[in-house]
Amino acid sequence: MKRAKTIRVCLVVASLDILGGQAVQAVRLLEGLSCEPGVEAELLPINPRLPGPLRHLQRIKYVRTLVTELLYLATLLVRLPRCDVVHIFSASYFSFLLAPAPAILVAKLYGKPALLNYHSGEAEDHLRRWPRTALPIIKLADRVVVPSAYLVEVFARFGIQAVVVANTVDLTRFAFRPRRPLRPTLLSNRNLERHYNVACTLRAFACIQQRVPDARLIIAGDGSERLKLRRLAAQLGVEQVEFVGAIAPEQMPALYDQADLLLNASEVDNLPLSLIEAFACGLAVVTTDAGGIPDLVTHGRNGLIAARGDHEALARGSLALLEDDSLAERLIAAAHADCQQYTWTAVRRAWLELYAELASRVESAPEKSASASKLFGA
Repeated sequence: MKRAKTIRVCLVVASLDILGGQAVQAVRLLEGLSCEPGVEAELLPINPRLPGPLRHLQRIKYVRTLVTELLYLATLLVRLPRCDVVHIFSASYFSFLLAPAPAILVAKLYGKPALLNYHSGEAEDHLRRWPRTALPIIKLADRVVVPSAYLVEVFARFGIQAVVVANTVDLTRFAFRPRRPLRPTLLSNRNLERHYNVACTLRAFACIQQRVPDARLIIAGDGSERLKLRRLAAQLGVEQVEFVGAIAPEQMPALYDQADLLLNASEVDNLPLSLIEAFACGLAVVTTDAGGIPDLVTHGRNGLIAARGDHEALARGSLALLEDDSLAERLIAAAHADCQQYTWTAVRRAWLELYAELASRVESAPEKSASASKLFGA
């Protein structure tokens, strides 16, 4: 009997040099695929390192972007011809233009099936503001895959069909720890950027500390709002707030183990990996209803939800859990059970079927090839 052909998949994504959920998800996908006999997967970083003596150029502002982009484009041109499926991770705005867009165009130039794996909760704003660049390029992709039903609905409003394959968590790394009683140690684990609204988290914590003076808040992450948030903490007069900076993926389990309650106040979001990891570790979760979060958190079943920007509601939810051990225990147990939906076992079939479907297609549909040629100016 003829042996089935091995499918060669190229994952185009940021390396772990850029701390973020997409890189973590790509590594987990790579680990899962390494156990599948019918697939060979490799990672192509959008942020390749220059060789030895030229590496200092990547420390110079603007020059860094130029040389990294040139090396990335060269790598795409060299490596994509030998793969069967190009799996491209994507965020929004300029990030989309710098990384996913070139990968889609080069894939179509070579007649390779392109799978666009879009993760950003900013999708609706991106597609509305950048219709002349984002939409034509996204429509060149053979399949669009997203982590939440929320993004399926967003893309549908722009005439793009997307399918859901959930983010994953490694339950062997993020071990569950019972938390009874719930200690007043809270964690915020989002980058310090405006759309994650860590300022709202600080205001909620100020309300919590008025009722629970020994409450503690750990703020993990870094970003453009760092100094502003430190000033706000001082203005609010909150104590026991610790800014620990960006945390490497291998250190995340230890970070979760320090806390008992995850507080998330994001204004824009999708299906946050930090919430899934908190579920896995046994933290209680209080969050806003941004983006796809209601696809993950059901109020009163596996967490508590407040309206975006409502720091008082976030504080009330946190205090309710701190004061009611049975409520906290019930929500934590349900959240931990839900983690089975976010394991490699749960998603492997979906990925393998998508790869098989794409690899079996004709190398390039004529209309998409023509569109790609126009975009290249050919």
